[in-house]
Amino acid sequence: MGIERRRHFATRGRTLLGIDDEVFGELASADGEREIKGQGALIAAIEASRTGRLGDIVATIQGEQDEIIRAPMPGVLLVQGGPGTGKTVVALHRAAYLLYTHRFPLEGQGVLVVGPNRLFLAYIEQVLPSLGEAGVEIAVLGDLLRPRVRVDGLAAEAVAAVKGDLRMTDVLAQAVSDRERPLRADVAIGFGIHRLKLTVADSRDIIRDARRRSKGHNAGRKIVEELVFAKLAASARRPVEASAVRDQLRWELPVRELLEWMWPVLTPAHLLHDLFGSRALLRSANRKGHFTDEEILRLHQPRVGHAGDVVWHFNDVPLLDEARALLGYRPGKRDEDALRTYGHICIDEAQDLAPMELRMIGRRSLNGSMTVVGDIAQATGAWANDGWDNVLAQLPQKHDVHRRELSIGYRIPGPAMSLANRVLPYAAPGLRPPQPVRDDGDPPRLVRSESLDDALVDTVLTELEAVDEGNVAVIVPDSMVDEVRSVFEARALSIGGANRHGLDQRITLVPVRLVKGLEVDSAVVVEPARIIDEESQGIRSLYVALTRATKRVAVVHRRELPAMLQE
Repeated sequence: MGIERRRHFATRGRTLLGIDDEVFGELASADGEREIKGQGALIAAIEASRTGRLGDIVATIQGEQDEIIRAPMPGVLLVQGGPGTGKTVVALHRAAYLLYTHRFPLEGQGVLVVGPNRLFLAYIEQVLPSLGEAGVEIAVLGDLLRPRVRVDGLAAEAVAAVKGDLRMTDVLAQAVSDRERPLRADVAIGFGIHRLKLTVADSRDIIRDARRRSKGHNAGRKIVEELVFAKLAASARRPVEASAVRDQLRWELPVRELLEWMWPVLTPAHLLHDLFGSRALLRSANRKGHFTDEEILRLHQPRVGHAGDVVWHFNDVPLLDEARALLGYRPGKRDEDALRTYGHICIDEAQDLAPMELRMIGRRSLNGSMTVVGDIAQATGAWANDGWDNVLAQLPQKHDVHRRELSIGYRIPGPAMSLANRVLPYAAPGLRPPQPVRDDGDPPRLVRSESLDDALVDTVLTELEAVDEGNVAVIVPDSMVDEVRSVFEARALSIGGANRHGLDQRITLVPVRLVKGLEVDSAVVVEPARIIDEESQGIRSLYVALTRATKRVAVVHRRELPAMLQE
């Protein structure tokens, strides 16, 4: 179209903050240089103080990001990107772009963005409305469950490893089958002058027929009732209508008890509450040897009064969803139990998802259209993946998979990236580090002191002053959260906690397991050696911690630094 120049105006309210030109054609930069569009506007956006929420992202969209955002909708688009390359920006902008471009059919089908935790959701929640798209649903996996249950906290890692394993599909299928049981003894029930009888052999035939005819466990209950009353009627000495037997006996306690024994109507919560509360049921569901006895018994936990009183772990969510798929709708509860599906799904931080979690997400895809973003170098937790093939194997494959890589780091200044790059070869051998847009910046500070408390407070206050109106995250091993909080409280210093409301205070204490995906002006990383020792993917967790800041990084430690960080 003959366009040679595009001018960017940076404003705040009615105040003009700056002007920057983006040039095209012969005026553009020579080949071989990094292609950065509107560099002045980009740098201004990057260097703006963080607010605890992901800010306006339109000003920072670059060429390689824009190509991904506008990629065709069918199939799975996989985006590998190192820290600060804009993975979340791309996923959110793509969600808005697809909804705008494919208004029909996506407006009716829906677009879903899945995040790793509620802190992350609080961080990104303002972005899509700012892009003019309020029709995108943002959720953690627990929000997608039907029927709804209470979910909070994480299981121990050894337990999470079992719960996320794809072999749990067979265990749960067997657990459902174990609740479809013939009688243990013949049953006799009075009906007027008759003595009706249901034998063990009769009940075995009923179970076999119901399994053959029903498409889900709960749907089979009606079939079982129909067959039970037919068998009872047939056992009378004189002809009796099955409908008459049903009308008179269906609410009688002996009949209700035998039906509940043979084929109970179950919610996912009831099934798992019973299963996890009984070692015998766990062993029975695992009788084909999918897990060792020690592994399957990790799932055992004491029963509470009622399944509705259980507060489930987030690791239980995909198991509850798998149980829902096996059980089907409860009679009269179709709307409450209905599964919502979507025309496009964006998955952020996908490198951490267990096979069962990916299976749950895939179940919600109408057509296999997905955007999957993450960074293998930042994979942590019980199901940290070492490559993307394991992730893709659990997702719908209705179209070709397209892979893209983000190569430019926008958030992290060069000196901070250089420090993190010392860790990268150990975190993910073979991955290329992103190339930072900003080669300059304040060098990282490495502060060692036997008086860790004083050194930490002094460092945080120094960082707070250096970032002016910005914010500081104090990133610690999970085991140090209470200890570090008490250090600040003892000095009457206000320090916020990372929670579902985001990073709303200027100083926030963040356990390393929750910091992934967030960005701050300054990151103070405490005791790197303990992060490596105590976290299951310690080196990767340290890499995550060192790559959160847009301006400054400090490391405070009493123990000797890991060799990779030593100067």
